[in-house]
Amino acid sequence: MEVLMPEPQIYVERTLAIIKPDVIDKEEEIEDVILRSGFHILQKRKLQLSPEQCSNFYAEQFGKMFFPNLTAYMSSGPIVAMVLARNRAVSYWKEMLGPSNSLRARITHPHSLRALYGTDELRNGLHGSLSISSAEKEIRFIFPEAILEPLPTGQRARDYLNLYVKPTLLAGLTALCKEKPAEPM
Repeated sequence: MEVLMPEPQIYVERTLAIIKPDVIDKEEEIEDVILRSGFHILQKRKLQLSPEQCSNFYAEQFGKMFFPNLTAYMSSGPIVAMVLARNRAVSYWKEMLGPSNSLRARITHPHSLRALYGTDELRNGLHGSLSISSAEKEIRFIFPEAILEPLPTGQRARDYLNLYVKPTLLAGLTALCKEKPAEPM
């Protein structure tokens, strides 16, 4: 009897993607582009933020000239927030988005998502986290129930590999060599 095991999923990096109020009607189209680009959508939520929530979300922008317009724009209608995962999720999503100014994006990155869906410098259609740390913070803000464990690096990563991964691989490969299956795949 053969036991079917689900294919293991290891999400190396996560980022937050937001479809902003002015392009919410393009949600399915944008989601299709996301999935075809190798992302997994781990969580998805449609919500409407209050101006106060927008102020808290964009707190690092406080004091800038566009801040009041940004909070008004982001609270003007529903948004779709998604936690995206894949290898190099943050940098790849930023690359797909293109420049934050949609008018500039149309000139310098005409196939970017902001060039395709954005209207101007403020209404650029989509949001993406700027770094891994900001992604974690933003994901916790939008999805407070999310469990985000830090990725092990350096010695912690080597210890994890030596303790869990290598023994499992060694046992599996040894069993495979002893079995010598006619069709190994």
